[in-house]
Amino acid sequence: MKAKAQTKAQGSEGRFAYEGLNRVIHERARLSVLTSLITNPKGLAFGDLKQLCALTDGNLNRHLRVLEEGRLVEIVKKTDRNRPLTVCRITAFGKARYMEYLSTLEQVVRDAAKVAESGPASGPLHGLAPSRA
Repeated sequence: MKAKAQTKAQGSEGRFAYEGLNRVIHERARLSVLTSLITNPKGLAFGDLKQLCALTDGNLNRHLRVLEEGRLVEIVKKTDRNRPLTVCRITAFGKARYMEYLSTLEQVVRDAAKVAESGPASGPLHGLAPSRA
């Protein structure tokens, strides 16, 4: 897997030594949301997702907006027995990005294991210095 150092000019996404690790997915709460949604392909009601991720209404709403802007999730508002119901689903694009993200994390673990086996004197991986996000 190709790794790259990102520059400060890329701003709000931060810097990671590995391509595929970006703040949209890598942030703990959003990773929790995506993990919950990928294991429930038909989607989850907002309240159920809130409980699974241990987030407040406002926090979940904000994270869902970021994920929706990134086309990783879709939010469908409907009614169930005359009560409003918000259902959140991961998109096909979101599934693909999530799987790419997991693949990148697996590469990070493999690379870290190589460094641990060979010792710290072996130098940086992929010719990169450690990232400072």
